[in-house]
Amino acid sequence: MIEITPRSIPPDSEQHLLGQGYSPALAKIFAARGITDSKQLDTTFAGLLSFDTLKNSREMARLLADAITARQKILIIADYDADGATACAVAVRGLRIFGAHVDFIVPNRFEYGYGLTPEIVQLAAQSKPDILLTVDNGIASVEGVAEANRLGMQVFVTDHHLPGDTLPEAACIVNPNQPGCAFPSKNLAGVGVMFYVLLALRAELRTRSAIDNAPLPLAGQAATSQIAGVVDCLVVPSEGLGVRDERREPNLAILLDLVALGTVADVVRLDQNNRILVQQGLQRIRAGRACTGINALLQAAKKDPARASSMDLGFTVGPRLNAAGRLDDMSLGINCLLTDDAPTALQIAAKLDALNRERRSIESDMQDSALASLEHIDPKDSFSLALFDETWHQGVIGILASRLKDKFHRPTIAFARSNNGEIKGSGRSIAGLHLRDALDLVSKRHPMLIKKFGGHAAAAGLSIAETDFADFVAAFEKVSSELLSASDLEQRIATDGALDTSEMNLDVAYLLDEQVWGQGFPAPQFSDDFVVQNQRVVGEKHLKLRLTKNRKPIEAILFGHSEPLPEKIHAVYNLSVNEYNGSQSLQLIIRHWQ
Repeated sequence: MIEITPRSIPPDSEQHLLGQGYSPALAKIFAARGITDSKQLDTTFAGLLSFDTLKNSREMARLLADAITARQKILIIADYDADGATACAVAVRGLRIFGAHVDFIVPNRFEYGYGLTPEIVQLAAQSKPDILLTVDNGIASVEGVAEANRLGMQVFVTDHHLPGDTLPEAACIVNPNQPGCAFPSKNLAGVGVMFYVLLALRAELRTRSAIDNAPLPLAGQAATSQIAGVVDCLVVPSEGLGVRDERREPNLAILLDLVALGTVADVVRLDQNNRILVQQGLQRIRAGRACTGINALLQAAKKDPARASSMDLGFTVGPRLNAAGRLDDMSLGINCLLTDDAPTALQIAAKLDALNRERRSIESDMQDSALASLEHIDPKDSFSLALFDETWHQGVIGILASRLKDKFHRPTIAFARSNNGEIKGSGRSIAGLHLRDALDLVSKRHPMLIKKFGGHAAAAGLSIAETDFADFVAAFEKVSSELLSASDLEQRIATDGALDTSEMNLDVAYLLDEQVWGQGFPAPQFSDDFVVQNQRVVGEKHLKLRLTKNRKPIEAILFGHSEPLPEKIHAVYNLSVNEYNGSQSLQLIIRHWQ
């Protein structure tokens, strides 16, 4: 049985937060997440880290400023996930604000695979760029950068993935995780890294008086950049976004809706710096100041921008954007984020919504086949799962790995057939096993086994020969068994304990919705005993429930479950706001019951 454990709440932290004016519910929740003082929850620009300690940011700013002055052609090399798409949109929009001659390409995952490969460099060379600027990729592209150098193109790398033993010989690399980088937050998403490069570029152009001399529009006037409507000229901070400057210049905060989306969708750790980026982006979305594409994606998902939350970015907008890269071509998603024409954005968003529905169907079929293949295997006998099916879709194996990891609480890698006798794997891991480091160890022990790999602690990708699958399964299981203990494999659900019935109300639900939750700063979930008073199946596969606690009736829903519940249950749940026919009411979303 899954163990439900309450989070530890340091009493001193809780009392301190209560004294600073936080409600009892929020004081407990924040204290359980390591918050000891309200300053740690500051999401104003004043708390944003400066780019000065981000290694090579000033050097890349100088090189980009030189390129803009010389009217050199910059070609963005994007990645095909939501982080890569938003990073590309931030790069294109931001550089065009400063007058750069810039365009983009994104590798089709089914033809070229991930990153700046020699093949994608040769494709890029056809448009004769002077500079290739990678976003959310490039740190592992040793061969691709070498090919670009051979063809006479400079390469600027912006990335956040962990580097390998050898760095590419790029003209400049900005990555908080590269050796020698003192930037305090190692958790920037790829879109966050690109945003910081633009902050540095603005500072560099300011020193050259390039901004003051530019014919920038005043706030409220039509923009003169290559993307209409993208420039806001306000009184803006001079360094980073923290110190005020009375000069007129582009307000890079207009890009923060994109930064927020990519940061949440990439499931990077939401440390304070990332929470600032996300909160500021959400505030723009809620105020009706998001880019046209994000508004269109929210509309396609029937979400109200005025009430957008980090959960909406991660579970509603992000998947629709990701669907383009998983099943089609991420150029579709990037164009949605770049257009300022509302009808065009709505048309693209509708296509992305349809692709997402198709993705869910494919994923469901793949999960059924994966579970069928495990019928005669007891995962409890192993420390890992590695599965391959020749019918599986490359674009959905990452989601499948995530679902199976959640179900069996094992590091899981799902493989699909690729080209040239290879299979591609996408993996997800549990706490206790750093997936990229585990693959690195497999690679060092078996040098010819893994063709290429990369990623993070929680997620990674790799390619192997199809004929080597059985050998990889054995090697990955051996490494996993060494790095994990039996207790690491015991599934636990951490909760914020019981919630008093007086706090089960819409006000508390709204209050929680306004906060920024995500990886490393999990959304609150509570656990309580309930009596099931009434239950009925809705939508063929969900249970609509009426529960009681201390005789107080409470509406709830259990998704993906149609079998009747017993009269008494212990449930893990979130508070949510249910909207129906224009009215709003409290609803519990049941995450687990026993």
